[in-house]
Amino acid sequence: MISADVTADNLISLVRVYNPKSNEHLIRDAFAFGAEMHEGQFRHSGEPYFTHPVAVAAILTEQQLDDATIVTALLHDTIEDTKASFGDVEQRFGTEVAELVDGVTKLTNLQLNSTETKQAENFRKLFMAMSKDLRVILVKLSDRLHNMRTIKSMRPEKQQQKARETMDIFAPLAGRMGMQWMREELEDLAFRVLNPDARASIIRRFITLQKESGDVLQHITGDMRLELEKAGIEAEVMGRAKKPYSVWRKMEEKGLSFSRLSDIYGFRVITDTEDSCYRALGAIHSRWRSVPGRFKDYISQPKTNGYRSLHTTVSGRDGKRVEVQIRTRQMHDVAESGVAAHWSYRDGVRSRNPFAVDPTHWISQLTEQFDAEEDHEDFLEAVKLEMYADQVFCFTPKGDVVKLPRGATPIDFAYAIHTRIGNACVGAKVDHMRVPLWTRVKNGQSVEIITAQGQTPQVTWLDIATTGKAKTAIRRSLREVDRERFVKLGQELARAAFEHVGKQVTDKVLRTAAKNMRLKDSDEVLARLGSSEVTGAEVVKSVYPDITPQATDQIDVARAVVGLEAGQSFDRAPCCKPLPGERIIGITFRGQGVVVHAIDCDTLSAYEDQPERWIDLRWHDGSHPAVYDAVIDVTIGNGAGVLGRICTLIGEASANISDMEFLERRPDFYRLLIYVDLRDVGHLHSLVATLEAENDVAAIERHRTSAEHIEEDVYP
Repeated sequence: MISADVTADNLISLVRVYNPKSNEHLIRDAFAFGAEMHEGQFRHSGEPYFTHPVAVAAILTEQQLDDATIVTALLHDTIEDTKASFGDVEQRFGTEVAELVDGVTKLTNLQLNSTETKQAENFRKLFMAMSKDLRVILVKLSDRLHNMRTIKSMRPEKQQQKARETMDIFAPLAGRMGMQWMREELEDLAFRVLNPDARASIIRRFITLQKESGDVLQHITGDMRLELEKAGIEAEVMGRAKKPYSVWRKMEEKGLSFSRLSDIYGFRVITDTEDSCYRALGAIHSRWRSVPGRFKDYISQPKTNGYRSLHTTVSGRDGKRVEVQIRTRQMHDVAESGVAAHWSYRDGVRSRNPFAVDPTHWISQLTEQFDAEEDHEDFLEAVKLEMYADQVFCFTPKGDVVKLPRGATPIDFAYAIHTRIGNACVGAKVDHMRVPLWTRVKNGQSVEIITAQGQTPQVTWLDIATTGKAKTAIRRSLREVDRERFVKLGQELARAAFEHVGKQVTDKVLRTAAKNMRLKDSDEVLARLGSSEVTGAEVVKSVYPDITPQATDQIDVARAVVGLEAGQSFDRAPCCKPLPGERIIGITFRGQGVVVHAIDCDTLSAYEDQPERWIDLRWHDGSHPAVYDAVIDVTIGNGAGVLGRICTLIGEASANISDMEFLERRPDFYRLLIYVDLRDVGHLHSLVATLEAENDVAAIERHRTSAEHIEEDVYP
């Protein structure tokens, strides 16, 4: 932990340990600038705020990062929290540092624990920032680590929010970047906040186990060293108990008690050469019985983040299972540092680790794959799958390796090979046995895809596939099947959208829209419009960005009702939600103004014996703005694009959708409530008539809440 009296000399000394040629003047200048900018600012703990940037910088020195990253850590909050600007940082420390600081600032401003749609967009920004310069996320992860180490000074509700965000996003991200040590510490710190009783229970059980069985780690480590010495293998052996959260997660996943849990101890054997790794494996298997199905060779088949190691589980002393990881020193550096291995120094020079894999390829592939994906929830689902899921390695009949997330199916396998193979898939064989397409593939299995000419993806495949690549390809193919129908529907929607702003749809207009929207041609614009991937308003705006619908004199919402006394306010009753044009009556409430009901509202019966509270009201004549919410109960067919078309029709009717609530989800239909903002009752009737004409709408009616379901505090 960094204390308030840490000086620039202390930090420079930490950097000089691994980089003797470090730019001392640059770090000292950044330290002075950061201290000046944060002067007078304090953390929740009461410490000077600048102790936090210094602590983040110190964490990054443990990862042996370059001067620019260390300086960025010292300045990472200056643009956001002080009077310093991007230009100030750029002028004093250069463009590289300024852009890194700006990148960290933008990540800090992302609300990653927000709603699904917003969260998906923020994930996009997160990955885009990472793809530009990975050092941005290294600083951000270290920033989060120090904040979690000092989280006790925050309010309890803030602790919960930060801990959940850390567990859901930052810990898995650190693991995906290969920084396993950081992932484990972040998880444990978050676990301490989210479930302190469970963590304390795990620790107590470890202490009890140690008292009962003695120092197991020391005994097994000694036994392994002895066996390796006998085999003439030079190696370092380290043992440790697994982190409390790792133990808890395994107990939860397997439904086991602590006493029945195996392999809660892990051991690492670090050798000089790859050949020694396999020799060490042989020596350990000769001494202890290996557990079937628990051997993994990540040296010949490394993980996508560059991780290489041999994994095996053996029955050690007293039959206790222990996990053993065997790797070389260079492999171990990558396993510990992950992406940071790209920036590590040795004798003042960037060292090139042959096993370090640049994960920018993974990030750029992910962002490109979903760059055109309009469905935010689909993007978020795919990102989480890519980030959080473990990998399985399967083989093609020719022996090529295909990497997939755990839980993947032959459908995912087919699309991983080629989109054409996936689209034509009619069946699969796993280890030469015919299996259903929903079968979950496992490590080491051989998968053969059976194809047929003329086959096209089925809607049900979307429920079978797990990878984002497969789901995106399936949706694209389904879109092509319905393309002709979507183009025709798009023509009608485009005509209505352009007429709404006093313009006509021509071939040239559509070609211009395609060019500005970066789509292939005008048919693609119409197809996407018909399939609800874009709205008519978006197409109009792409051609006429400055055009706005002609303004009309609309009645002010505050004076929409006639019959109120001067200064008297009103609210629409939540039970009947009366619309302009409907007959209405008002009920007075002391100190709360008037609640306006439709004349046929069932709730009015509760006030029959209080005639003095009734007021005759009517809506103002004229044009009302589309701000009055109503609810429609719709039953639609469960088919591709149906809900999208319904939403588009509502939008083209100038009715805004504010919310949706699914009441029933069946294989053949959906029943849902759609909350829409309307002008008046005529607008409602027109919208209902439009939707009733749609073939896929089975039933539609206006939804009103019964009196017994209205919250009691609405009617005191």
